Amino acid sequence: MRKFIIERELPAIGSAERQALKEAAQKSNAVLRELGPDIQWVESYVAGDKTFCVYLAKDEAIIHEHSRRSGFPANKITEVRRMIDPTTASEG
Repeated sequence: MRKFIIERELPAIGSAERQALKEAAQKSNAVLRELGPDIQWVESYVAGDKTFCVYLAKDEAIIHEHSRRSGFPANKITEVRRMIDPTTASEG
């Protein structure tokens, strides 16, 4: 599967109560179960008015379908081509 970063514009999500975040995660998980093994949610980063979600998926179309069914926008979807970290500097 390919790795994607999904930017979702969700006003005031950064100040949402823990219960609201729990309910959002439950809704997302329910839709993921419906869609089957071709999409997985890895993690999300919650900011002021946005979330940045890391997903593994067979293609961008299934991410759009998850967005449609869950009601969570997928304002920008970017495929990750490579990853680097501090150890990249020391590779030969």
